[in-house]
Amino acid sequence: MKLFRITEIVYLVVAVLSVVEVIRKWDVDRSRAYLFLFFAVVSILMYFFRRYYRKRFEQRKNNDDRR
Repeated sequence: MKLFRITEIVYLVVAVLSVVEVIRKWDVDRSRAYLFLFFAVVSILMYFFRRYYRKRFEQRKNNDDRR
């Protein structure tokens, strides 16, 4: 269960690092900045996707434990 939370945090870290690179590269190399912007968006989407399924999994586990 702890692994699921760690992967969520990893996706957030990747998103933050990608946004920092977008800011650094925006005036120098716009095409590379767009690539990092894509990584940031995908990382944020993956964070919410993983979080949704982790909570769903925890809820299902709690319901099974109560029976």
